[in-house]
Amino acid sequence: MSTPSIPDKDLRLVVNAFKKTKSKVEAAKLLGMHPNTFTSRLKTAQHKGLVEDIKATKEEINVVDKLAEAQDRIKHLESMAFSQEEEKLTADYIKRKIIKIKDLSVTVPKWLIKTDKKKKFAGVPTLFASDWHWGEVVDPNQINGVNEFNLEIARDRAKTMVYKTIDLLKNNIAHTDYPGIVYVLGGDMVSGDIHEELMATNEKEIMPTVIDLFGVLIWCISTLADEFGNVFVPCVSGNHGRNTHKIRAKGRNFTSFDWLLYQFLAKHFENDKRVQFLIPDGSDAYYSIYGHKYLLTHGDQFRGGDGVIGALGPIIRGDHRKRSRNAQIDMSYDTMIIGHWHQLIQLERLIVNGSLKGYDEYAYSNNFGFEPPRQAMWLTHPEYGITFSIPIYVDKQKKEFNLEWISWK
Repeated sequence: MSTPSIPDKDLRLVVNAFKKTKSKVEAAKLLGMHPNTFTSRLKTAQHKGLVEDIKATKEEINVVDKLAEAQDRIKHLESMAFSQEEEKLTADYIKRKIIKIKDLSVTVPKWLIKTDKKKKFAGVPTLFASDWHWGEVVDPNQINGVNEFNLEIARDRAKTMVYKTIDLLKNNIAHTDYPGIVYVLGGDMVSGDIHEELMATNEKEIMPTVIDLFGVLIWCISTLADEFGNVFVPCVSGNHGRNTHKIRAKGRNFTSFDWLLYQFLAKHFENDKRVQFLIPDGSDAYYSIYGHKYLLTHGDQFRGGDGVIGALGPIIRGDHRKRSRNAQIDMSYDTMIIGHWHQLIQLERLIVNGSLKGYDEYAYSNNFGFEPPRQAMWLTHPEYGITFSIPIYVDKQKKEFNLEWISWK
């Protein structure tokens, strides 16, 4: 049976595609042909004398151009689909498929909205945990003995923080019933490897450090749930836990060990109805307690300061900019809470957290004011807003520094 001849019209398309692309492979792709088929038809066109002599008609040129446009459009759509799929991989896919979190929806706990007027009530307490720098080592010999930090001390301070919070709220404030507690995780929970000196001096590598901290945070949240009945855990990532050279604006959380740690915690507590997490994909978290609106962010977006006003300058400027931005998008807030600066400042419109790590070599060498290791705690009242603001000193007991000067007669 003889092979049917190919119409000259189809051969002209092959010739024109080849002239347009200057490549047999690209021309074959353009026409959707197998390269061997294209080569065979091009040879047939050469035998018929169509390669050198034929001039493409306007209709044939339009067909080739439309094919090229269609191919470019397909590539563009494929690129968009790939980008969307990649974003899906970094966010929902990790949560649903890898970590296997059952429910990603966030609903505001009822106990943060409505009060039981029959009970004695001082408000909802918030314990702000941030800047733990888990895994970092602070050598007391390099800072005149005013602080020391390692994993053993970090574990003791985390437990002391929880125990002191329970004692202050239940034994040192007039008898009151608490519907639950807000336990904020504000980032820089791990030291990370963002600087060469940290990579050289951290007590453990980043993965074992995250696992160690995971166990401690499980204990903290479980203990608070046992004591207060309910725990709401809003979380944001810091700048120390990243695995990139520079902090990213796009996909910030998806390169952060803080964020990964929060997801594992949410997975661990997913069947415990007492505990609920708020883990945004962006840098800020929004929630309210009895209508008092909080914006939680780590604070590394704010830069600057000097020896006179210290951190207050960049923090207040940053708060002003955020308030202006949020007012434009109908997301105004009452109080911004941040970490990062390791200086405890508790105001009505602004709360800056201290650190679990405490004073270190960086602060000492830059002549920053001494700051003991402590974390912020406060109560939010349904009528009066923020009332009691109480620092939680996380050392077991206050140390007395008996530092001797070298002297001679």
